[in-house]
Amino acid sequence: MKLEVLLEAIGANYPYTPLPDIKGIQMNSKQVTNGDLFIAVEGFEVDGHAFIDQAVEAGAVAVLGEQRIRNLNVPYIRVSDSRKALAELANCFYGYPHRKHTMIGITGTNGKTTTAFLLKHILEKMGKTCSLIGTVHNMINNQQLNSKNTTPDSIELNRLLDISQDEIVIMEVSSHGIQQQRIEGIFFDYAIFTNLSHDHLDFHDNMWDYFQVKSRLFQHLKPNGKAIVVTDNEWGGKMQDFLIKESVPTHTVGRYPHDELQLKRICAEYHSIAQYQIEQVLHQVKIPLAGEHNIWNTLTAILTCHEMGYKQENINNTLPSFKGVPGRFERYTHKRGAIFIVDYAHTADAIEYCLLTAKMQQFNRIIHILGFRGNRDISKRKEIIRVSTSLSSIVILTLDDLNGISQNEMINQLENLRSEFVDKEILIIPDRTKAIQYAWDFADTGDWVFITGKGHEQYQQNFNLPCESDPSVIRYLQEVNDEN
Repeated sequence: MKLEVLLEAIGANYPYTPLPDIKGIQMNSKQVTNGDLFIAVEGFEVDGHAFIDQAVEAGAVAVLGEQRIRNLNVPYIRVSDSRKALAELANCFYGYPHRKHTMIGITGTNGKTTTAFLLKHILEKMGKTCSLIGTVHNMINNQQLNSKNTTPDSIELNRLLDISQDEIVIMEVSSHGIQQQRIEGIFFDYAIFTNLSHDHLDFHDNMWDYFQVKSRLFQHLKPNGKAIVVTDNEWGGKMQDFLIKESVPTHTVGRYPHDELQLKRICAEYHSIAQYQIEQVLHQVKIPLAGEHNIWNTLTAILTCHEMGYKQENINNTLPSFKGVPGRFERYTHKRGAIFIVDYAHTADAIEYCLLTAKMQQFNRIIHILGFRGNRDISKRKEIIRVSTSLSSIVILTLDDLNGISQNEMINQLENLRSEFVDKEILIIPDRTKAIQYAWDFADTGDWVFITGKGHEQYQQNFNLPCESDPSVIRYLQEVNDEN
């Protein structure tokens, strides 16, 4: 592609000719090959401007950045915001690929992944082909691809949209992805807000800032696009009010008469039966996943499909065959009758939803295994332990990803947290696999054991047992017990 065409897309120009043809766009100097345009982005840990020389040596034929750079032997285009330019250039380079798809974007603290998987399942049962871009993995043209971030960087995102031949693309959109302008230039037919709770306050200044970043997704609606909002939480109501003031077509899921899809009644079993009303007609559906939070995830998917023109009966008939989401309320049965749950929950709200699911059943004890990631939002930790100890018989604190913090320092942080709950039964077992093994050996009939925080994710450090994730520890312990 001609560099002139790319520069025109961002309203920039370079006064000298001739300009080179561009074969690719890169923001990582290590990935540059001959003919690429290198975008120097000032990141949170490294500054791309420091790697301009390496990019040129690797074959970059032009460079774009924010700093004043002289004496470069390839064209250098200076812009005020290279991160925004990166997204717009990637969009142009790949031919604005979002335009060929029906685009669904989902944002919120919790529920993005489950809602995305539910939508994909329902729509494929309706005969549509769907791409999925999110936390667990990416699925493009029925091929599973690894996912590095919930929302990929703008180059990778546009590349995935370009290679996708699927009719519908369902995307999880994180606050990091919005704030870092990864979705700049991409527009959605449907934008969904699930909820907001205390999380990522190491990245956002406060909850209001977090909310405002999330609300920016709705600036990316296509001219006839629609917003879907869950109002059964404080921030959902605020989002509805904000969108109405902004004249955004908004459809809501909640418990109130003014909600387009109104939850009327729940019959609480392991998998709940929900009665809801839409267009003055009552419907009943068996929720395919346990927990109140999954009632809202399911109803959100139902309303979205309703807005896409599908009939309620047909939507509801697809749900019994839904098999769940890796690392989201994955259930395992112990040989003594205990139930083990592996879940990604890492906020107080999400953990409370998980533990309350056991409270709705017949149970003996609730045992909760959790850890905290190093160099991550420490302001939420005490509230998480407060919620856990209020609902659990035993809490086991263990290690999550250290992220550069020493193991001893993380253990000290856990000890300090435990000291604030002296009247609660809290154990500290640093090795995550041994913590799970302890609960496995300890659990008995009727116990519910929750292992939260990582879900499907692989461990970032070595532990005692030869396992790479929480589910693999459970499977390992099942195999060992079978052999014995």
